[in-house]
Amino acid sequence: MLVFAGLGNPGAKYENNRHNVGFMAADAIARRHSFSPWSRKFQGLICEGTLDGEKILLIKPQTFMNLSGQSVGEALRFYKLEPAALTVFYDEIDLAAGKLRIKIGGGSGGHNGIRSLDQHVGNAYRRVRIGVGHPGVKEMVHGHVLGDFAKADREWLDVLLDAIADHAALLAKGDDSSFMNRVTLALRDKLVPTGDDDRPPPKAPKQQSHVRQARPQQPAAKLPESGPMAAMLKKLFGKD
Repeated sequence: MLVFAGLGNPGAKYENNRHNVGFMAADAIARRHSFSPWSRKFQGLICEGTLDGEKILLIKPQTFMNLSGQSVGEALRFYKLEPAALTVFYDEIDLAAGKLRIKIGGGSGGHNGIRSLDQHVGNAYRRVRIGVGHPGVKEMVHGHVLGDFAKADREWLDVLLDAIADHAALLAKGDDSSFMNRVTLALRDKLVPTGDDDRPPPKAPKQQSHVRQARPQQPAAKLPESGPMAAMLKKLFGKD
């Protein structure tokens, strides 16, 4: 068995917050792969299904973000699973909105849900980091992550969540590289750049045709230096 945990805060008040994108990813996977109905266990909401023949327990901790590790840790201990069996989906302010990155282990990066998980289960688990962008200054981070996604964000968010759900079986197989590639391609196919480094390169300047290149350049016409025409031009342009 593997455990997929989506992080967020419970309740309608937080439902569309950037901080709840982990819940959104878990919901997308459950819908796409016809997991069982959600039920309450391990201080969270859980449902079960299979991906690539592997049994998956999906869990959304209901302990609030800062205590996520209590819920997920309880589930891992119940099934006697190591941290390597855990995949966590959560918001990442240090990634541009729409980017997705995967890593195993590492620090919490200031994320309270990840800090709680590290305290309860260790840090040797897979992290699917979903970029929500940074507001620019540290003082605005709290309001940013607890703010709702803007309507314009749905353009990339819906595509990203669909792609995560579509290719979740690759995570169950441990094929993180293929999963990231498939998600990135899905975003590109929908014309949703996932950041400046994922944008298509600028078009090269238009080249002149061979005929135009081969055509000799006509010299500029020489203006008269004396006579009636020269006098008129001098008067017109104010030349002495």
